[in-house]
Amino acid sequence: MKAAVLTAHSESTDVIKIVDDLPIPEPKADEVRLRMSAAALNRLDLFVRRGWKGLDLDFPHVIASDGAGIVDKVGSDVRTIVPGDRVAVDPSIFPKEPNNEGDFQNQTFPIEIIGEHVSGFAAEYVTVPARNCVKVPDGFDLKEAAAAGLVYVTAWHSLITRGQFKAGEDILIVGAGGGVNSASIQIAKLSGAKCIYVVGSDAEKCQQAHDLGADVTINRSETDNWSKELYKLTNKRGVDVVVDNVGQATLPLSIRSLRPGGRVLIVGGTTGYDANINLAQIFFKHVSLIGSTMGEHKDYIDVMNLVFAGKLKSIVGQVFSLDDSVKAVEALENFEVFGKVVIDLN
Repeated sequence: MKAAVLTAHSESTDVIKIVDDLPIPEPKADEVRLRMSAAALNRLDLFVRRGWKGLDLDFPHVIASDGAGIVDKVGSDVRTIVPGDRVAVDPSIFPKEPNNEGDFQNQTFPIEIIGEHVSGFAAEYVTVPARNCVKVPDGFDLKEAAAAGLVYVTAWHSLITRGQFKAGEDILIVGAGGGVNSASIQIAKLSGAKCIYVVGSDAEKCQQAHDLGADVTINRSETDNWSKELYKLTNKRGVDVVVDNVGQATLPLSIRSLRPGGRVLIVGGTTGYDANINLAQIFFKHVSLIGSTMGEHKDYIDVMNLVFAGKLKSIVGQVFSLDDSVKAVEALENFEVFGKVVIDLN
């Protein structure tokens, strides 16, 4: 079986190899086997390649945390999915205890993330728990289905389930091109945001954010202190909600951008985790910092059904072949793509 794999942890992409000698996996009783159609990359894949203390992988490790394909074989206990079904896969594998579904399902440990703790989707065949699969309607592009998964469930859980975003609220999204941010723009629009502000790195990404539904964009290549600019744009009020996945480099500015009683939603820190914040701004302004990661399975179902219905659009930025998986990773790492980087496995 052919796949794109990590052979070790490294800063370099030299450890990503295309191999053709992996065994085709057999599904367990509660699993299905997919003939993969598409895999999608996330910034998580970059962190997994570099590694961290406590991440113990069995190399070779198949990359990519998002995927969609066609069911090829089902385990003996599977009743709801049959061979030939087109499915997308929730990348979070939760413990199987009864009654663990609910608003805090993704706080039940241990949780395994496909592509992080277990091998991912950039392979010709993959086995996954049947309960993680959602059927994709006929005619819906499986590349778009793969591209939606992780970023949409993450954005939905952060903005709607944890952040309780409501119609009529203002929102600032720090960053335009990333998958979670492009999803957050659309979810905020669909939810009835009063005004969506987006900070983009250049004019092109600001325009792409406008095309997705942003009302006002701030080009940070022209405006260093975008928090001060945001304060002017809101008549010194600030916004109700800030989505900040950049972390160390931006969190202080995000806090300054809030109205009294506002909240910052945090699902990552692409520039680092050691943010230096002013605690006086937190307690004087009654600011809430709300952390969130991934999402529970019902979030995945809810948001994917909106994607399938065309109410939210999966943003496929660039498509690569399996043989060009290294180029795909480099495009993601160098911020060359607006939206998701997809590996076409057909």
